[in-house]
Amino acid sequence: MATPQEAKLEVFLQWLQVNGAQFRGCKIKYCDSNKGFGVYSSNDSPKDGVLLVVPLNLAITPMRVLQDPLIGAECRAMFEEGEVDDRFLMILFLTVERLRKNSSWKPYLDMLPTTFGNPLWFTDDELLELRGTTLYRATKLRKKDLLSVYEDKVKDLVKKLLVLDGDSEREVCFEDFLWVNSIFWSRALNLPLPHSYVFPQIQEYQDITCSVDKNSEVHGNDNEVNGVASTSRQGETVWVEGLLPGIDFCNHDLKAVATWEVDGTGSITEVPLSMYLISALQTPLPVEKEISISYGNKGNEELLYLYGFVVDNNPDDYLMIHYPGEAMQNISFSDFKGQLLVAQKAAMRCLLPKNLLDRGFFPTGSSNNKADNTCEADRICNFSWSGHRRTPPYLNKLVFPEDFMTALRTIAMQEDEVSKVSSLLEEV
Repeated sequence: MATPQEAKLEVFLQWLQVNGAQFRGCKIKYCDSNKGFGVYSSNDSPKDGVLLVVPLNLAITPMRVLQDPLIGAECRAMFEEGEVDDRFLMILFLTVERLRKNSSWKPYLDMLPTTFGNPLWFTDDELLELRGTTLYRATKLRKKDLLSVYEDKVKDLVKKLLVLDGDSEREVCFEDFLWVNSIFWSRALNLPLPHSYVFPQIQEYQDITCSVDKNSEVHGNDNEVNGVASTSRQGETVWVEGLLPGIDFCNHDLKAVATWEVDGTGSITEVPLSMYLISALQTPLPVEKEISISYGNKGNEELLYLYGFVVDNNPDDYLMIHYPGEAMQNISFSDFKGQLLVAQKAAMRCLLPKNLLDRGFFPTGSSNNKADNTCEADRICNFSWSGHRRTPPYLNKLVFPEDFMTALRTIAMQEDEVSKVSSLLEEV
């Protein structure tokens, strides 16, 4: 007799294949209660390295939400008014689909984890273990924000959409919203989608224009279609966040076995507009080897916050240092110093990667080897706390970044220094 996990998996695999997914060198199987499901190599080892192909039509993206027959019109109105962003659209979609009685996404949703290890799901006692860390404060603020969004937007909106779907009895609770939030942040991928797929209206207009006058050029402002602002041209890649059933069952490893790519024309997979999982190894995969991908060069604090796990001896670990914003209220001349911080674009927090701290914050010297510095810059992680991604400006320095030091110097200014700066500004 099949176990509950095997029964859910069988239904999900049938759903994937009906919707055009192709397993060419891998399979999904249940690992254990901690890891859940994972992707493993099968007996067939494809020569081209393509392990799994999933049509983009199965991707949950902002474009899909805005085109959805049930919630699309409501979401488009909110999006055009600037009330919600693209991430909220996908989280709202998943919340509604989780509660719908006859959701076409049920085989996928049933496969998703029901428990999480991230701090949003910690008990009060467990969360107290993090007291004094940046993660503790981030978790408290995040949960407060999620509760506010749920009460102000999600609760009544989901109820309204369910009534439109003919279900007036189903109730949404905060745990439903919290579950979807954790699903999104732990499974969303950056999808390099073809411009024509993201902006089909623009593509159709260009095709019509070209057929009328091949020598004409189309000029205009940036376009916003389907929830994504675009300055791209035909043939270029547009990066969009989304969930892709099947590929999103790959777990993380520092030494990734595979990567994911998009095949817009079908030249690689023979499936146009598809996402495929491809081996990153030069040799055939051993049978039953777990096919892992990389979630990015993230420190343990971020891994725990987003995914609910940490990596032993993580080479990408970092220390986040910040000056609490609420502490500004207790310093002298806080209003004036606050204005200075904004004018100087000073940073109130910074990330110091673990390998920059090996010899302390203020070492006696730094490497003069340009090759070493370049290699170091390539290795250090992108700042991706809470989804905002940028490269730290202090990659090759073994000291605090200058914009953070500027903030500390400004905050520490004494009365005579404030007076001098104020006088200088008046002269300007």
